[in-house]
Amino acid sequence: MDANREQIVVDVGSVVEAVSADDGHAPLYSIESLCMRCHENGITRFLLTSIPNFRKILLSAFECPHCGERNNEVQFAGEIQPRGCCYSLEIPSGQQKMLNRQVVKAESATIKIPELDFEIPPEAQRGSLSTVEGILMRAADELQTLQEERKKVAPETAEAIDQFLVKLRACATGESAFTFILDDPAGNSFIENPFAPSSDPSLTIKFYERTPEQQASLGYLVDSTHIEGIHDETPEGGEAVTADQVRREPHGSIGATAGHRAIAQSNSSEIAEALFRYTAPEEVMTFPSSCGACAASCETRMFVTNIPYFQEVIVMASTCDSCGYRNSELKPGGRIPEKGKRITLNVKNVNDLSRDVIKSDTASVKVPELDLELASGTLGGIVTTVEGLITKISESLERVHGFTFGDSLDEQRKGKWIDFKARLNKLLSLEEAWTLILDDALANSFVAPATDDLKEDNQLSFEEYERSWEQNEELGLNDIDTSSADVAYESTNTTKTE
Repeated sequence: MDANREQIVVDVGSVVEAVSADDGHAPLYSIESLCMRCHENGITRFLLTSIPNFRKILLSAFECPHCGERNNEVQFAGEIQPRGCCYSLEIPSGQQKMLNRQVVKAESATIKIPELDFEIPPEAQRGSLSTVEGILMRAADELQTLQEERKKVAPETAEAIDQFLVKLRACATGESAFTFILDDPAGNSFIENPFAPSSDPSLTIKFYERTPEQQASLGYLVDSTHIEGIHDETPEGGEAVTADQVRREPHGSIGATAGHRAIAQSNSSEIAEALFRYTAPEEVMTFPSSCGACAASCETRMFVTNIPYFQEVIVMASTCDSCGYRNSELKPGGRIPEKGKRITLNVKNVNDLSRDVIKSDTASVKVPELDLELASGTLGGIVTTVEGLITKISESLERVHGFTFGDSLDEQRKGKWIDFKARLNKLLSLEEAWTLILDDALANSFVAPATDDLKEDNQLSFEEYERSWEQNEELGLNDIDTSSADVAYESTNTTKTE
């Protein structure tokens, strides 16, 4: 053994305590473990490290000196993210460079290739740090392993697998175009974006709320009746939420101050303060729901408020007494607008940074001076200020685009990211004027005017536009069928007239 390389042999408990500590200089730990091939003792090495602008990970590598068996694994040492993530990478044929993109696959992630009707479940490939090509080639090798035995027992199945392996290896070598989907309910998986911090036209990232089944698979305590209730239909003549389960508190008894406190107790103070600048809630309703983190029963508070120059909105806030998780949502009220809306704000002074901003989950954000564009759904629906929005964008880019300052990153790309961060910070220092554009296909976003009369604010402009067929398709509007509702509405009006 190299004398300069320190290797500490300890028990498993000591390793767990060491990797749990917040130490930026964690040493390499080694423990004896059983080899599953020859049943002799081998050595497993643990190293706690951090991928800059991503998360802490635990690298483990096993090696058996008796039979030569070797394997490695990546586990996440940090917390499970509030929402799951789904990465979709479109890879055209002949693009070998795209197959070299680094991929962090958590142990809870599923990989899918729709063109081949192929899926790699979480238990098939555990946590790994690899590339797109590496993951596909590993899957092909694992399918090839028992082919000789299959040919003896089930020759038809073996032949079908051989034909499938040809297609799979064609994708892994770049001969065929395919879609690489990485779906992780824990939100800890990642696909490299070489164009970061700019958007990648081939890569789509979506975040979603986990289902109770996914919560249970991640180890959260989930009420079994809650899972069964999702599949059970509402009993005939009954309602999903009975009248006595919904508690209504009239505005006269709760008051504006108490209403402010009720919402603030289970919501961000910034959101509560921003909303109550306009109007106090006329009615606060409380109804039972489930926690988005641990799926335990909790209460959700909801009220409707009206924002001048905008529309009626529904604020929902919930707090879990079991795990302490807090969540707030802002939902648009009323019908779906016929047109989309594009909001343009020219930011020139400090007062502009303090303007209230409501960004819905269907709105995209653009800053032309930085060539920055965030697709709809990237930050979700938030209530903040212009300054807060830029700060959240910076934090989101750092979290989503990992490998930013890794050892394998070339100097050109590293310099590009550093320059972008500097330019992003200049927006908040107002060294020069810049433009913020919110493009919302459902017109549910809003930027507060600086004057009492919206028309007198020369720095703020609103533009309505017709949605394209693709936008309606993405929002699910093309499939909406209201014919039965229209017939019922017309028949009701006819009866009233008679």
